[in-house]
Amino acid sequence: MTEPDISRLRIDRNKFATRKSRKKRNLLFLIPVLLIAVGLYFYWTGALKPALEVQAVPVQAIFPSQTLTLLNASGYVVAQRKAAVSSKATGRLVSLHVEEGDRVKKDQVIAVLDNEDVRASRARAEANVHLSRSLVERAKAELVDATLAYNRNKELASKGFVARSVFDSSEARYKMARAEVAAQEAALRASQATLAEAEVLLEYSYIRAPFDAVVLTKNADIGDMVTPLAAAANAKAAVVTIADMDSLMVEVDVAESNLAQVRPGHPCEIRLDALPKTRFPGTVHMIVPTADRTKASVMVKVAFSEKSSQVLPEMSAKVAFLSRELSSEERAPFKAIPSSALIERNGRTSVFVIQGERAVLKQVRTGRRYNELAEALEGVEPGERVIVPPFDKIKEGVRVKVPEK
Repeated sequence: MTEPDISRLRIDRNKFATRKSRKKRNLLFLIPVLLIAVGLYFYWTGALKPALEVQAVPVQAIFPSQTLTLLNASGYVVAQRKAAVSSKATGRLVSLHVEEGDRVKKDQVIAVLDNEDVRASRARAEANVHLSRSLVERAKAELVDATLAYNRNKELASKGFVARSVFDSSEARYKMARAEVAAQEAALRASQATLAEAEVLLEYSYIRAPFDAVVLTKNADIGDMVTPLAAAANAKAAVVTIADMDSLMVEVDVAESNLAQVRPGHPCEIRLDALPKTRFPGTVHMIVPTADRTKASVMVKVAFSEKSSQVLPEMSAKVAFLSRELSSEERAPFKAIPSSALIERNGRTSVFVIQGERAVLKQVRTGRRYNELAEALEGVEPGERVIVPPFDKIKEGVRVKVPEK
């Protein structure tokens, strides 16, 4: 078998060099074309143009009252009917029927003082009353008998059937019986007065609510000594502190220079720091007829138009005095945009909104108008930035930027 002859095998290097140079020429041609295409793209899209400076405001959810506010003032919720309930007598607390937050009715027993001695005095006075009534009845019976004897002897004496001394004796007995009845009746009244006094003293040992209220604080516990003036060591003057929740009002200080803008019955809106999402309607109840010279202000009391169990005494509050009363539809917040940002084109209302770095024209549907603000019903959401005039150079899709303040 003969071996193959490989001496004739050769690689044509000129052929491959020609192909490589051709690819290189094609690549050098494509690079400028791509650069030109990219440049044209950025030119027509405006990416190479500098961003246009614009003024923009965010879409906010605000309450209509914010656009109708004439004056703002700060203060606190204060109960107009509040009492530190104590006893007129001195005694040891033996029973306490309420806790903080409990509701009490007028004349409801809140606490009881030690009253064993007073109860004994009342029982003695009551027994004396029964005794006096018995003595009165006996005196009246004696008077009846004396009266009959007196009348009989009087008639007989007029006819000469009895001696004058007998008649005189019966007359004296009759008068003594009448005097005894009067004395026993007076004694009965005295014993009844003593019983009434004992009942009053016994009532002092029962501490009752003076009006319908809620217990705010408990100032004494069972075993404490309670005195009207708390003069003794470790003695308590008040057992509980209560407040009438229906009498809650907001007391605010209004500067003297702004007092002309406030009048009784003025519509207001009350905001509590503890309930930031809730706003309460109110009216000016009264303007206290005195000024505080140290603060150059006058106290104004604002009443709640609607009661709420969430409102508690001593809560901090802010009051907005409104130019007019709000309707029921104006209690909820609305999406507000500046009226100047609205663009009317072909019967449609639109606004320029910044999305990314571009100005985008969005169609919106508006509702009520409040001064320089308009209600946006559809088209934009809170947080979006709306461009305000001037609109001379603003077009759809143009790059914009908001200058930093």
